[in-house]
Amino acid sequence: MSASGGATRRAVLLGAGAVGTAGLLAACGGGSDQNAAPGGGENAVAPATEEAGGAPTSADAVQAESVPASAIPVGGGTIFPDKTLVVTQPTQGDFKAFDATCTHQQCLVGSVDGGLITCPCHGSQFRINDGTVARGPATRPLTAKHTTVSGDQVQIS
Repeated sequence: MSASGGATRRAVLLGAGAVGTAGLLAACGGGSDQNAAPGGGENAVAPATEEAGGAPTSADAVQAESVPASAIPVGGGTIFPDKTLVVTQPTQGDFKAFDATCTHQQCLVGSVDGGLITCPCHGSQFRINDGTVARGPATRPLTAKHTTVSGDQVQIS
């Protein structure tokens, strides 16, 4: 506070900055259907589903995920927003999985097309074969996950 009892210039600026930052983070947050790409094929976004046991728990997040291999197009990929995963198949039978959270400002990626995973928030693009940055503003690759194929299921951990 200043000697006159009012807020200092620094306090006012810090408060305004905090409010602006909170608004920016809310605008860039993922998890809503507005980030989902329309249509199917290479741009497929799987619908959010709930397992028979009810809502997922924190223990479920530690367990391996499984997706049908048939849901992943060759040369493309599918985004699973409910699992925060994007699974790609750069070449026949070669499955890759990545955290679907953009490394720029943590938006959910929105489409897979032309060999690239694209974030709708600021246009960052990542390669489907390794998750590396093809176009910024992101500077770090998507976080890779381990995949194994068992029958028609791709196991992701």
